[in-house]
Amino acid sequence: MTTPSIDQFIDNFLTAVDFQEVVEVTPETKLQSLPEWDSLAALGVIVMFDVEFGKAITGDDLKTCTTVADLHKLLG
Repeated sequence: MTTPSIDQFIDNFLTAVDFQEVVEVTPETKLQSLPEWDSLAALGVIVMFDVEFGKAITGDDLKTCTTVADLHKLLG
């Protein structure tokens, strides 16, 4: 499977975390700056990696990520 572009990844990310409010997300967006970035959003990202990309990641993997681009790099 080829790694999705960062734009495709952001689309998947926004679907996975399902924020109640519309938020602008770029590769440089800091995860902690997102208004609804919490354990439920993180779980959504873990499930997204598994279902959409066939890659298993853990909460510890997420803790190493500061930005959306860092998350995208986990696919590499």
